[in-house]
Amino acid sequence: MAGYRKLGRTSSQRKALLRNQVTALIYKGKIVTTEARAKEVRRIAEGLIALAVREKDNYETVTVTAKVPRKDKDGKRVKEVVNGKKVTVYDEVQKQIKKDMPSRLHARRQMLKVLYPVTEVPAEAAGRKKNTKKIDLPAKLFDEIAPKYASRNGGYTRIVKIGLRRGDAAMEVVLELV
Repeated sequence: MAGYRKLGRTSSQRKALLRNQVTALIYKGKIVTTEARAKEVRRIAEGLIALAVREKDNYETVTVTAKVPRKDKDGKRVKEVVNGKKVTVYDEVQKQIKKDMPSRLHARRQMLKVLYPVTEVPAEAAGRKKNTKKIDLPAKLFDEIAPKYASRNGGYTRIVKIGLRRGDAAMEVVLELV
């Protein structure tokens, strides 16, 4: 008996497919796929969520001093002339940041091995690079998903059958976070 399903693909294609579907599941909370794929994606996703639940509170809060550019009323940087050159004016600001402990940092890197980077593009600027933002999926796992499942011992996903696919009669399912 094999330890995993081959899904009719080469190993590199299979890994890419599973990574893509796990990323979509974490980002959106629900995906529609075939039953065999869903069972494989579930194994990976539940492992990531369990990792996030285990490490969710393993950080320390640190106060740091940061240099932030001063901005005018339009949101543009304020510049002043020094020795004949225009130089941006900076203010020093105290910020609170979360500093990961070593085991949480390791967990974050394990998640990044599986999850693809996600860039969110606003609908009105589709196809443009302006106003896009990168989504930090490990942070979403630690801050949003893990607290929701802290009191739960596994079983973070649900598979609901929705019927046969029209083209090839494969069983389609909805894989969602509980």
